[in-house]
Amino acid sequence: MITLIGAEKGGTGKTTVATNLAAIRSKKNDVMLLDTDTQGSATYWISTRDDSKIKPLIFCAQRFGRIDTEISKLSKKFDDVIIDAGGRDSEELRSAMLVADRVYIPVQPSQFDVWTINSMANMVQKAIMFNPKMKAYILLNRASTNPSVSELDETIKILSDIEHLNLSASIIKDRIAFRKAAREGLSVTEMKPPDQKAINEINNLYKEIFS
Repeated sequence: MITLIGAEKGGTGKTTVATNLAAIRSKKNDVMLLDTDTQGSATYWISTRDDSKIKPLIFCAQRFGRIDTEISKLSKKFDDVIIDAGGRDSEELRSAMLVADRVYIPVQPSQFDVWTINSMANMVQKAIMFNPKMKAYILLNRASTNPSVSELDETIKILSDIEHLNLSASIIKDRIAFRKAAREGLSVTEMKPPDQKAINEINNLYKEIFS
């Protein structure tokens, strides 16, 4: 399956989501983590993982420009292709949508992120014309862990009725465990000691996508 984690806005945690999903999925399948972001954060994460000889092995490659043909080729060699697309309206993001089975758009519960969703919805609408099998979801990511913060509920109300985009049932909170894991080339499911709340959140998303 081809899973695209991408958004037009930067800083929404796309790489964190993509790398965690790749680490979990690679325990069962051969996974290609495709890094299309010029910052190369996913590639650095893989390098850290490889230097520490962390298993299981995750294959990683960087590709730029029109990448839909390359993705299709990779999908025949690997059980899963997980794509980390950079935070901007790019040729990589648009062309990846032409072949993706699932698109997850991380959005932080803030007005600045919400304002970008209509643009993403238009992009998805155009892609579906060429790739009707694609399903697109909004993933609320980096939500505050403070129960008194009302932004999450407000954002859910706003985003629950966006045409062409479904609201993911999964919500990922802004937890330090995700940042600690990234520094060590790990997923939160591999961290010691474990953060069970972070593990539950990423596992819920994993089951939603792959079950």
